[in-house]
Amino acid sequence: MALRDKFGRQITDLRISVTDRCNFRCFYCRSADPENYHEREQTLSWGELERLARVFRGLGIQKVRVTGGEPLLRDGVDQFVAALNAAGFPDISMTTNGQLLAERCEGLLRAGLRRINISLDSLDAVKFEKITRTRALKSVLKGIEAAQNSRLGPAKVNAVLVRGFNDGEIEKFAEFARQSGVVMRFIEFMPLDADRHWSRELVVPAEEVRARIHARWPLLAIPNEPSETARKFRFADGAPGEVGLIAPVTQPFCGHCSRIRLTADGKLRTCLFSADDHDLRGLMRENASDAELAAFITGIVDDKEAGHRINEPGFTPPSRTMVFIGG
Repeated sequence: MALRDKFGRQITDLRISVTDRCNFRCFYCRSADPENYHEREQTLSWGELERLARVFRGLGIQKVRVTGGEPLLRDGVDQFVAALNAAGFPDISMTTNGQLLAERCEGLLRAGLRRINISLDSLDAVKFEKITRTRALKSVLKGIEAAQNSRLGPAKVNAVLVRGFNDGEIEKFAEFARQSGVVMRFIEFMPLDADRHWSRELVVPAEEVRARIHARWPLLAIPNEPSETARKFRFADGAPGEVGLIAPVTQPFCGHCSRIRLTADGKLRTCLFSADDHDLRGLMRENASDAELAAFITGIVDDKEAGHRINEPGFTPPSRTMVFIGG
């Protein structure tokens, strides 16, 4: 069965947030307040998450990414990855801040994880602490190394660029990709921060990033699928590593979007910037059947937004910030 919206886009990718708790407090995502998360009873149980995953698989979802918060903070995430594998998803990935990854990498591989995205917003310890409000840079780099040396390599390493904070490191990140062989991905700052400090002046356009790297090390474009979020490049001199540019603000890719999101508290979101979300937790806890859940999901997806409207007059950021949506 193919899940499609009213614009004819086939929905094949699902992000599942398993927790809204995080051991980092990155300013572009989460408030410095350590207590801004849902109570345990509001979060879906592993059994509920596994059930919904099977329903989504039956609706044709091919790719599932486990997110948070920080997914490795929740006990049982390895077993959940194994359950996704047993449900038959062809592609299972995870987004993590990497702090706990070095010690968890082998278990995730055994469970069936196939790909990994790791956040790294600075290679400088002082800047890293300013951005993440932690001193975990060494642990993150160890996590990246562990992933890179496993079947998860080449790891995707994500940097959210913010003008005046880490945009001076663009060439350093590219050099890191060349030296380590990772896929270094640069993401434009989006209006999803808890403290509502986002402004267009803080956005570093993807084209600026490409031009700066290309001036130092010429880049060659890599063909990609229309639904992929990143424009991909390799180094013309044959050096290892790749560069990816994700430009939701300056070069939106909404017309080919294939993604939906399930939040840790059981809400279905059809866009990062949806004004509304849709309650699957309530339906399940009111004893809805799998068929009823599937029909509800199909109806919501059919009405998926045409796009995120960031660049339209009157745009209003969603009430949920990134940590409560899932990366």
